[in-house]
Amino acid sequence: MSLKEKLLSDMKEAMKEKDVLRKNTIQSIRGAILQKEKDTLQEVSEEQILDIIVQEIKKRKDALADFEKGNRPDLVADTNAEVTVLQGYLPKQLSDEELTSLIHQVIEEVEATSMKDMGKVMAAIKPKVSGRADNQKVSSIVKQCLSN
Repeated sequence: MSLKEKLLSDMKEAMKEKDVLRKNTIQSIRGAILQKEKDTLQEVSEEQILDIIVQEIKKRKDALADFEKGNRPDLVADTNAEVTVLQGYLPKQLSDEELTSLIHQVIEEVEATSMKDMGKVMAAIKPKVSGRADNQKVSSIVKQCLSN
């Protein structure tokens, strides 16, 4: 079952269970996928769907800070629940140790020696960790590894 089909079946299940939050969250992802397909006039791949889910999680996490500043605990709770639903569609996240090990491998592969090579390292590591690690976390570990 593809991720797209899983989203559809999960949305139907959420509708049957009257789980409004989960249904709305999945609908927003499906809407983003459909928009991407309309924009590119091509069917999206599994990797692109994962990228869309990661983008949606990032949007919600960015909004969390504003909701907390605005003293809106109801919106904070809803947004946290949405992030949890979305994270259920991502593959298992890499631990810091696994990520650091993978980054060291890529640094050796591209023969990076200094911070000037960060772009090369990031370009090589991104497809390997897509959906399995936060880009900000990857970037900070790459900086740390290259500065040593």
